[in-house]
Amino acid sequence: MKTWITNGYVYHYDKRRMERKDLCIEDGKICEICSPGQGERQGNIYDASGKSVIPGFIDVHTHGGCGVDVNDALKDDFEKIGHFFALQGTTSWLCSILTDTKEQTIKSIHEALKHQKEHANCANLLGIHLEGPFLSVEFKGAMPEELLRKADMELLKEYQEEAEGNIRYITVSPEVEGIPEAVPEMKKLGITVAIGHSGADYETAMKCIENGAAACTHTCNAMKLFHQHFPSMMGAALESDIYCEAICDGRHLHPGSVRLFLKAKGYDKVVAVTDSIMAAGLPDGEYKLGVNDVVVEDGDAKLKSNGVRAGSTLTTGTALKRLIDFTGAEMEDVLPLLTMNPAKLLDVDDKIGSLEAGKDADILIVDEGYNIVDTFVKGKKIER
Repeated sequence: MKTWITNGYVYHYDKRRMERKDLCIEDGKICEICSPGQGERQGNIYDASGKSVIPGFIDVHTHGGCGVDVNDALKDDFEKIGHFFALQGTTSWLCSILTDTKEQTIKSIHEALKHQKEHANCANLLGIHLEGPFLSVEFKGAMPEELLRKADMELLKEYQEEAEGNIRYITVSPEVEGIPEAVPEMKKLGITVAIGHSGADYETAMKCIENGAAACTHTCNAMKLFHQHFPSMMGAALESDIYCEAICDGRHLHPGSVRLFLKAKGYDKVVAVTDSIMAAGLPDGEYKLGVNDVVVEDGDAKLKSNGVRAGSTLTTGTALKRLIDFTGAEMEDVLPLLTMNPAKLLDVDDKIGSLEAGKDADILIVDEGYNIVDTFVKGKKIER
């Protein structure tokens, strides 16, 4: 049975503009995009009059939401997170496992896989993001220091085997022993490498980039910042062609910093992420982030022990609004940060990231205030 989304303004990625079109879905894929009134409309009709039809958002860095922490999540918990995310605009995501014990990391991997193989009415879990354990002690952020370690490819291979190849993304610190040399081996495992949580100098960071690192994790946060004599990893990230993650909640980055990233990198090399924790979608209070106790006040998440910021309560739907507000740009201009850019980073842009015939029907219906009205994941409308 076909489903037609009619009378809406459909986002065209190449032209970066909205065009009045009808869009047809069949068997979970976009099968046709055509002018209104062109041909017969048979099947289910969704009237999108007065609304925008845009690609679903892709979040490559999130630790949870709606009361669920990824590190402690069971299969049904992943279902709960995925449903919450879908209603906020995320149609595809990576679950970010914070540095933890080997036993707990493997348990989290197994539970994510169970969900990935059997899920419904929620965002699509693309795979796993390991944030650590090969990270700098100096810039550990919310990482448990005693669990951080030098590069260990045997451990990573074991994790990838347990994940059945579904570890898609990893954050590493360039200055950690063995990391620059390990980047090519990580890529051979099918893992996209990001650099972050780091005090690395410019040269060491550039060595990782030359060896295949493709992104910088939450740029400017938990890293040594730019100095005119010592550009550090931040300078390497901004100068090179890698993608830069950006947490656009107004707390992790000043709006001017977001504009600076876009000026330096262009709108095609910045990836908007939430780095959300279990408190996303919930009121202020006490929560967990992996092994850490976190306190959220006025929506701002910080470690209870020392007040260091620990993830966010951001959602992708809110990130869209913040990006429009921070930049003064049109929605059409900032959408790649939430759609095509993360798809290209993970090398899945042949399936998701834009509205084109043959791609998965991951679609958002958005009103004039940029609010998510409805979400389709692989052609199925998410029920509230």
